Amino acid sequence: MMRIKKNDNYVYLIGSDKLSTELHELSEAVNAKYTKLDLDYTYNDENDPNRFYYRSDHYNFAKNDIPIIFYFNGVHADYHKITDTPDKIRYDLLEKRARLVFLTAWEIANRAERPVVDKGAKASSK
Repeated sequence: MMRIKKNDNYVYLIGSDKLSTELHELSEAVNAKYTKLDLDYTYNDENDPNRFYYRSDHYNFAKNDIPIIFYFNGVHADYHKITDTPDKIRYDLLEKRARLVFLTAWEIANRAERPVVDKGAKASSK
């Protein structure tokens, strides 16, 4: 299902809160401090018919209780088609989104411990 965004200053986040409250809060804090993107959780909804969380490459980590964030620009008319060409990329927005990914990863990499898994199968078995 294709959704049209009125605001270009966004990125969809999927999975940030599924396994780790800490990862989700860290992501929100990094965004608020540095990039100020509209973090849209539309596709993160368990009832979303697209089920991107379960269909992404990230899910192989998540199903093993490794917290993930799937950053996604959404579905569009050229999604997964040969017409999805580089001239259609918004490089200014791509840079901002990439900066969010990098700074979030940087924050995680420079912590003494990985984000705590407090949800999911591992958290339920404690």
